[in-house]
Amino acid sequence: MPFTQTDLDAINAALASGELSARSSDGKQITYRSVDELLKAKGVVEAELASTSSVRPYPRYQVADFSD
Repeated sequence: MPFTQTDLDAINAALASGELSARSSDGKQITYRSVDELLKAKGVVEAELASTSSVRPYPRYQVADFSD
């Protein structure tokens, strides 16, 4: 199952509250062993969301030159 923004929001909420548990978008409760493990999970989710994003980081243009 691909990660969603909801998964990232749950991890961020857990980090902000100091908890080691987060609920995934499919309803499963996940308990991490440490804050370091939670931060690693956050990095994995962010990387997957960034790789599946359809928004380009900058616009691309193509310009035609008709001068001879």
